[in-house]
Order: sequence, then structure tokens, then C-alpha cells
Amino acid sequence: MRATALMIQRMTLDVLFPASADEAATLYGDGEGITVFAGGTIILPEIAAGRLVPERALMLHKSGLDEIRTDGDRVLIGAMVTVAALAEGDDPFLAGAASQVADGEIRRNATVGGNICSPPGDDAQRGDLGGALIALGARVRSTGAGGERTEPVEDFLAGDRAGRLVLELEYDGFERRTGAHSLRRRHAHSYAIAGAVACSRADGSDLRVAVTGVGPTAVRCRSVEQSRDPADVLKDVQPVDDAVATAAYRTAVLPTVVREALDHLEHA
Repeated sequence: MRATALMIQRMTLDVLFPASADEAATLYGDGEGITVFAGGTIILPEIAAGRLVPERALMLHKSGLDEIRTDGDRVLIGAMVTVAALAEGDDPFLAGAASQVADGEIRRNATVGGNICSPPGDDAQRGDLGGALIALGARVRSTGAGGERTEPVEDFLAGDRAGRLVLELEYDGFERRTGAHSLRRRHAHSYAIAGAVACSRADGSDLRVAVTGVGPTAVRCRSVEQSRDPADVLKDVQPVDDAVATAAYRTAVLPTVVREALDHLEHA
């Protein structure tokens, strides 16, 4: 009984429930001392393991950030939209990418904002969602120290996300061709060993290519976009070693994975 009481005392915290995106941004401020709760797939295991003891919790469940909507030619995705909602959405390219993230249970709880804002190297961040958003030319609207800003997904992932609260993602809807290919182990929770996604306009212009699974975050491959040579992907990314695969293996297979994605694009 005493141990239970101590555990409850340790978890005593100030809980904030914003009723709108603006209120969420105001309560978040510069992010100092705030733990953001969205789907909980990253935060709750950290708390259970004792690696994180929150002081103030920002609960986004009533913030109105759980909608997918259109504004003219733009598609806007709230940060609290679940990965499962994307997998069941109207965009087949994004739906296909979302369906590859973890398993059904995780997808029903994990959110777009949590996936994009997760720490570098986290399994959730190594899923296929970041790469698909980069290929679509998606932009992230976030707030934190320095105020609100909107920037390309690839720049957001490459920067310091620790003090940012993701509010919304947006991308331009237009007729396009897409291609994707990934190499993964047969395990529901395993991120891709190496994955590539490609997107262009219907006439083949404005090619965008991204890779996932080979490093801490998804990365845009500008060298491949310019040359259309899959081998140039190794100019854009430096594969890493981890429990799923070695850097040497990823280096060997990545150009082939990119070639498959580009081939799928050409035949779309």
C-alpha cells in the first residue's frame, strides 16, 4: 500500500486540457517543463519504465487538432489525426505509407504529430510516414520558442524538434504519380530496414524522393532527384548500424530499393 502511494505521489502533475489549437499553443509556450500527450505510444512506455517523470502535461485530445480537411488545393492534417485515420483516408499514397507503420493497435493510437515530432532514432520516427510526407512536399506548422513557423517536413526532421509543438501538416493536392518500395523483416513492430518513396507530377516533373529506415530520420534525396540515378542516394544519406540491420547491409541494398521505387513511379 505504501509503495502504491509513493508511486501516485511521484506521478502527481499539473494537467492542461486546451480546447483549441490556439489555446494549446498558448499553454505550450516555449515548451519548457511541458510533456505533450497525444497518442501515448512513445511517452507512456517511457513513464512506465521510469525514464520520464512529467511535471506538467499538455493533453491535446480536446484541442480540435484531429481533423483532415481541405482548403482549396491544400490538404491539412491535424497533429492529433491518428495513423489509422490516414491509413483509411482518401489519399492512396499516404494511406499506403500509414498502413506500414507498426501494427493496427499502434496505428489506432499513434498520431501524425507524435510520429513527426518523436526523438531521432525512435522506432516510430523510422516508420514510413516521414518519407511519404517529404515526397508529397508536405509542410509542418509548429509552435514553441521563437513562435509559430511553417517549414518543409525534411527541414523540420533535420532540425531540433525537442522544443516544438506540431499543430498541423499540409500539402498541395494535385494529380501525381507515386512509387514506393521497402525492405523489412517479418515483424509487425519492425520499421523498414530501408525504404524509398518517390512522387512527381503527372507529367513526370517536380520529382521528389525520400528514404526511411536507414538513419535517425527520413531524409530527402536531392541528388537522386537531380540525376535520377539510384546510386546517388548514398550522397544524401549515411546508413547506420542498429538491431535490425548493419550500415554495410543498408549501403548495399539502398540503391536497389530506390531503383524499385523509381520504377514503380515510371509505371504508375
